[in-house]
Amino acid sequence: MSDSGSNSKEDNKINNHSINNSKKVSLTGDRPTGRLHLGHFVGSLKSRVEFQHQYDQYIMIADTQALTDYFENPQRVIDNVYEVVSDYLAVGIDPTLSTIFIQSQIKALSELTMYYMNLVTVSRLERNPTVKTELAQKSFAQSVPVGFLCYPISQAADITAFKAEIVPAGEDQAPLIEQTNEIVRKFNGLYKTNVLKEAKLHLSNTGRLVGIDGKAKASKSLNNAIFLSDTSEVIKEKVYSMYTDPDHIKVSDPGKVENNVVFTYLDAFCENKEEIDVLKSQYRKGGLGDVALKSMLNKILQDLLEPIRERRSQLHRKDLIEICFEGTKKAKTIANQTVQEVREAIGINFFEKIQL
Repeated sequence: MSDSGSNSKEDNKINNHSINNSKKVSLTGDRPTGRLHLGHFVGSLKSRVEFQHQYDQYIMIADTQALTDYFENPQRVIDNVYEVVSDYLAVGIDPTLSTIFIQSQIKALSELTMYYMNLVTVSRLERNPTVKTELAQKSFAQSVPVGFLCYPISQAADITAFKAEIVPAGEDQAPLIEQTNEIVRKFNGLYKTNVLKEAKLHLSNTGRLVGIDGKAKASKSLNNAIFLSDTSEVIKEKVYSMYTDPDHIKVSDPGKVENNVVFTYLDAFCENKEEIDVLKSQYRKGGLGDVALKSMLNKILQDLLEPIRERRSQLHRKDLIEICFEGTKKAKTIANQTVQEVREAIGINFFEKIQL
């Protein structure tokens, strides 16, 4: 039988475990285009550490999707797969509680994507707000790669393959989740089945973290982020270079809190919210300097990142490979099971009961 039709005893054992698991399934992931940063930490990584105790959590290394941007430089994606996994483990994601897998190694996801392509029009993809925004940013003009345009369909395959009901992500991903649910409803209605499940977006309590330059969101590509693996010296340098209020020249000058990157980071990382409110009031009146605020923020971030960086330094490539291999093996079995159900719903399961 093909890879997607595997029915070994080991696979059945995993399948039965999945079927009997009463927990809802959560799916999330990252494109391996660089090390992860504080924006990832507040946006999703903290939630994943909590979710692994509440949900049957799958975390995908989205290398196939990363190739839609880096098809001419696949080595960048390849080199960063284990960098991302290292960040996962360093922040406290436990591979015995969360299934970490590599997207490209699961053929069932590509098969599902192909089936779903028949349920979505090009015009619908082009109207997707997330796609429209990214198309404008990348200036493709009339040379849009098909792989990029079909990204929402691929994401739908990822989510539905594991029957995920919870997808932790940023608000910008909402249109993609809605498109996934449109596909689910159309498939289930067309083939009179309930094989696929709709998903709900779980938003972080913290909005998108702005970059240290204050000009855009923290980003790997823009290099305006504080990375989880940055040294203490680099963290301090980045904090002290943060954009504040250009009109706040002297300590006695009244300052603006809005769009002040230092306060944005204090809001995100300081647990004592009352203290931050007092500092904001003082800053607005005048009498509080930027250096004092940056010193405070530096201390908070150093205390947060030092143990993460230390745990990361203790990881070995052999262990990372084994974790990804075992996670991918489990994820492959679950996705294969969904594909079998999808084939049966469509009616194209011709040889399922024949040993070839």
